[in-house]
Amino acid sequence: MPHATGSLARRAGRLLRTSLFVQVLLALLLGVLVGRLWPQAGSSLQPLGDGFVRLIKAIIAPLVFCVVVAGITKAGDLKSFGRIGVKALIWFEAATSIALVVGLLAGNVFSPGAGMHVDPASLDKGAVDATTGGGKLPSAGQFILEALPNSAVGAFAENSLLQVLVLACLVGAALLHLGQQRVPQLLPLIEQVQDVVFTIVGYLMKLAPLAVFGATAHLVGQYGLGAMATYGKLIAVCYGVALVFLVLLGLALKAVTGLSLWKFVRYTREELLLALGTGSSETVMPRMMQKLRAAGCRDDAVGLVLPTGYSFNLDGASIYLSIGTLFIAQAIGVHLSLGQQVTVVLVLMLTSKGMAGVPGSAFLALSATASALGVIPAAAVALLLGVDRIMDSMRVATNLLGNCVAVFVVSRWEGALDRVTAKQVLAGAVPAGPQPQPQPQPAATAPVGREEADGAPVAPGEK
Repeated sequence: MPHATGSLARRAGRLLRTSLFVQVLLALLLGVLVGRLWPQAGSSLQPLGDGFVRLIKAIIAPLVFCVVVAGITKAGDLKSFGRIGVKALIWFEAATSIALVVGLLAGNVFSPGAGMHVDPASLDKGAVDATTGGGKLPSAGQFILEALPNSAVGAFAENSLLQVLVLACLVGAALLHLGQQRVPQLLPLIEQVQDVVFTIVGYLMKLAPLAVFGATAHLVGQYGLGAMATYGKLIAVCYGVALVFLVLLGLALKAVTGLSLWKFVRYTREELLLALGTGSSETVMPRMMQKLRAAGCRDDAVGLVLPTGYSFNLDGASIYLSIGTLFIAQAIGVHLSLGQQVTVVLVLMLTSKGMAGVPGSAFLALSATASALGVIPAAAVALLLGVDRIMDSMRVATNLLGNCVAVFVVSRWEGALDRVTAKQVLAGAVPAGPQPQPQPQPAATAPVGREEADGAPVAPGEK
């Protein structure tokens, strides 16, 4: 018996040393415990999580640039890259619209704010202004303009992913035009920089458990567990709708690609748990890009669809905003007609696209929706202040999985997915390391200024 106990302890110790999932899970539990028992100490640990997020954000822009440029040049066809972008936008719009509609249906059926009888005059609008910093969401024209860089250095310095994507597309197109003979060393250099960045990601992931511990302790210490009881019905409805939406995404993924969303969740469980613990999907973008490439998605599809989805495909945020709007209306006793609820969907379809990177964006979107309806006082948005942070886990998980599903679907749609490799990797039959990327079929004519391909065979696997 002592031998068996010692053997079990050694296995547990080895698992704790080698498994990031176990380390992050343990850090999450310890964070809840510290935040619950010592709230003041837990609240002071926020810099641990914030520091980790800052370190990850520092490498996202160069990583996205390298992956997109390498993906375009390897694909050898700028038109294919353009098709991927258009198909991604179509999928994003369809997915977010469905998320909004499902959220509104659930809000009408379960009425999470009914019976609260809140007097809007008793609410402090200044609290919302403090959360948003007096900012506002960009208009459609401003959003498009801000996606265009006015400084190559500024795009990286400000960590603006859309601007970095535009620069990467321009550089990739230029490399295709010039051809390998005129810039023979540039592409290998970009690929080497990409390898360096991924190595840095590996170093930073060793700090992930510490970041999750600090972020969780701060959340529980700052907000406590009492909000779970106060907003219990709203929380249950939002999380339940998110689960239903993920089931729908899983069915769509299975129908289009033949892949299992549940197997993908198991495959990326470490990244998902880290995103949940830190409350940020950006912390796992580099690792997700690695794993999607290893799972048979071509570089150009991963490099374009995943980062773009962080601005255009906020499925979890869409669910929260639609249910939150109905919750506020029900709580103050305002009945929204069918026409007004259609207006909610249309307004949120626009405002949700400009949310990424804007402080207090959820409250700004809700305030814009309330103003468009004209029947909900702006101060009523303050009702969600006490529960907004608790919704982060739902939003982060749904947004992240929604974007990963989009990568698989668009890759399959464009013929940029090696399904044989994908099924093997998700089933655990192939190690989740770097895999040969599926290559597009050679075009009938080479791009202008580009030398003929060297005749390398297309990677095997079903397209």
